[in-house]
Amino acid sequence: MTAALVAALDPQQDDIVLDLAGGTGDLVEALAGCVARIVATDLSPVMVEAARRRGIANAERCVIEHRVMDMQAIDLPDASVDAVVSRFGYMLVPDPALALRETRRVLRPGGTLAFATWAPAKRNPWATAYGPPLIERDLQEPPQPGEPGQFALSEPEQIKALVQGAGFAEVAVEEVPVEYRFADWAEYRRVITSLAAALRELLGTLDDAMRAEVDEAAEARLERFRTDSAYVLPGVALVTSAS
Repeated sequence: MTAALVAALDPQQDDIVLDLAGGTGDLVEALAGCVARIVATDLSPVMVEAARRRGIANAERCVIEHRVMDMQAIDLPDASVDAVVSRFGYMLVPDPALALRETRRVLRPGGTLAFATWAPAKRNPWATAYGPPLIERDLQEPPQPGEPGQFALSEPEQIKALVQGAGFAEVAVEEVPVEYRFADWAEYRRVITSLAAALRELLGTLDDAMRAEVDEAAEARLERFRTDSAYVLPGVALVTSAS
């Protein structure tokens, strides 16, 4: 996904790049040797500090600034950056249209945008083992249309309308297949619950019997992806680029 985003962004050596919802700095590391300056941001101070502490190769060839920043209120002047990139950020904000308008405001004329979201849930079984079992047992509400979430921006036409509405042109949405491998169910459960704090907390509130029942139902949903040596789980992400 990082490689696909960098390719879509097509960074130039003199560019100033804004990384939105950058987490622990994967994209910063990938871009550090390619551009002049990176403004690396996240809404979470913990994430920003983790990115700041990360050892980044080629950092001496690029000015890197780490800042806590809200995508819906970007604290930068108009027309101040050459490119904006975000890996799985826009889908999580309450108002992605506002975030995209803010993105357009800080981009210079001719600037580029590249961001990633996930295709619909049915195309990402790696991420959806727990949702249906929890919903079926009234332990979790089904996602509501329009609310932030992993699959909030999952349809190409929806994405194009939002991006064009924010003032962008030449919008393209590309599918990028991904694949996750887990040695066994225990590894899958450990990784997924470490990535999803809300899921981890919810499972922690259940009694032992109900938690075991939910785990068994979630594991059964992945059975068709189990091979002799691993679970091989497919997925599809979307990379949107615009100018």
